[in-house]
Amino acid sequence: MSAPAEKILTRNFHRPDSHTLATYVETGGYTALPKALAMEPAQIVDVVKRSNLRGLGGAGFPTGAKWSFIPKGHAGPVYLVINADEGEPGTFKDRYLLERDPHALVEGMAISARAIGSALGFVYIRGEYVQPWRRFRAAVREAYDAGHLGRGFDVVVHQGAGAYICGEETGLISSLEGKKGWPKLKPPFPAIKGAFGAPTIVNNVETICHVPHLVNRGPEWFARLGTKTQGGTRMYSVSGRVRRPGVYEAPVGVTLRQLIYDFGGGVTGNGTLKAVVPGGSSAAILTADEIDVTMDVDGLRNAGTMAGSAGVIVMDETVSIPEALMVVARFYAHESCGQCTPCRESTGWIYKMTERIVEGRGRKEDLDTILDLSKRGAGTTICAFFDGAVGPYISYIEKFRDEFEALIPK
Repeated sequence: MSAPAEKILTRNFHRPDSHTLATYVETGGYTALPKALAMEPAQIVDVVKRSNLRGLGGAGFPTGAKWSFIPKGHAGPVYLVINADEGEPGTFKDRYLLERDPHALVEGMAISARAIGSALGFVYIRGEYVQPWRRFRAAVREAYDAGHLGRGFDVVVHQGAGAYICGEETGLISSLEGKKGWPKLKPPFPAIKGAFGAPTIVNNVETICHVPHLVNRGPEWFARLGTKTQGGTRMYSVSGRVRRPGVYEAPVGVTLRQLIYDFGGGVTGNGTLKAVVPGGSSAAILTADEIDVTMDVDGLRNAGTMAGSAGVIVMDETVSIPEALMVVARFYAHESCGQCTPCRESTGWIYKMTERIVEGRGRKEDLDTILDLSKRGAGTTICAFFDGAVGPYISYIEKFRDEFEALIPK
């Protein structure tokens, strides 16, 4: 791992006034925007491509490539939509950015809008994020008053109503349009036909906050901080049974072991690590002997899991894996939008079976039924909700089956 010379996204977090325009400008804010406005849109897209910046909300898709999907020569409106829903359990890094450095997102949006030819951007903030919404809305007002917004690019701040499915980009777009937050079939992808029928780029908060630094410091600098296929740093939400839970910024080549022991201070209790969720609740679980893995998109994919939202949930020897799965299963059963039968029915059944096992009423065939439902249902739904849910369903049972079987009456 090559450590960055300085913090990038979290550099101002220690300052009580970090959310203000004055502090942002004092520390170099809004210096990238005039540079970007003097560049051709294609030049900005090229900078982002060469930086190896990948989406930091879940899928990890290359950001510059995504921007380049906007149809060339499109004459109508193009929209930029920021996904600030952050509903993935174990994830709370975008909240910190909205509360402590909201102007980084504003400037990043203005630069990104120049790159894709957008005159209007939307920020979709989850309903429970009241303080982040207040802070970001105030930052937008400051940016307008200072002339950073309103000169060819405007921003609308929109509050959601607390639905996990609206973290999926097409579900978010449906909600933004005033409809039920149901995902849509792809293709067409949002870059071709998105919000209000126009080409739309949907990016995560953290992703766009990196953009001003790419313009100011160059793509090569950012690419060197990361791995061969992913540049820069990212913010990791570390929670669970660790001594120092919190949000930590590190190069994407950091290992899971380093995050737990060097950043998080090690495991609580007697210090015995049992398992770790590396990328939010949708990520397949890793056992204690699988933590020497880099935390970039490809490193975790090769380990059979995913980087996802970078929500690291640590479990020590006192955690019951069946109970942990029951909590996760209850969440997915509650949050399924109900549009697709495999997801709507299977999430409910799996929660009921898991609850039955935990309560000592399980049947010996329940575990195989859960695995069968999970594997048969994967890839059969409109969005990736159920595909994400099967990560914990399968990995918890396959890696800790003895623990489940011990609760089932003989």
